[in-house]
Amino acid sequence: MATSSFDQTLSSLGIKRSGATGTTPKVSTSGTKTTLDQSDFLALMTAQMKNQDPFNPVDNTQMVAQMAQFSSTAGISQMNATLTGIASKLNAASASDAMGYVGKAVLTAGDTAYERTSGGITGAIELDTDATDVNVSITDANGNVVKNIQLGKQSAGSATFDWDGKDDAGNKVEGGPYKVSVDAANLSKVVPARTLVWAPVESAALPASGEPTLKVTGVGTVKTSAVRGVAA
Repeated sequence: MATSSFDQTLSSLGIKRSGATGTTPKVSTSGTKTTLDQSDFLALMTAQMKNQDPFNPVDNTQMVAQMAQFSSTAGISQMNATLTGIASKLNAASASDAMGYVGKAVLTAGDTAYERTSGGITGAIELDTDATDVNVSITDANGNVVKNIQLGKQSAGSATFDWDGKDDAGNKVEGGPYKVSVDAANLSKVVPARTLVWAPVESAALPASGEPTLKVTGVGTVKTSAVRGVAA
């Protein structure tokens, strides 16, 4: 039997057809090509149209379905390539951001605070819900409470506090690093809250996969997404 254009198309794609049992041809994939791309799909579809039975042509619905499948596959392929490119850029940006934190002070969840060069400490608290009464306690390295800061009524979210490093009598306190804790309530109901402290970043770790992490003095290892603020 003479070689048809359909056979020639298969051959050009690295697919060899042998035998013809009934109407279902046997296809051998002994060629070197193992995948078909968009141009191969179009070539096969064109060969199919050229070699179809003129008395029983391919149904229009089937043709539309094939075109829709082709369009969907091509779209997914392009989308995957685009997302891969975006992911690569985001990973590079994340790594660059993480390295940029080294040597700077960041505001993150923690309870250990170091004195500023001018004395005292500053930080913040985070409230899960509104509170009618918020109190920040500061203790020295020996566990002695050196200052209570009443923040009063606060809305859900964050609120800052600042201690000048002096006790209630106006005397300068020395005994850091300090521990910071917060107690919050809405009338008689306890409000979940946490303290945020400023601390220097010693180093950054860039894992092969996952989010970069920072080693923060007095806090430990934190993810870059846990940083609430940054200062030189």
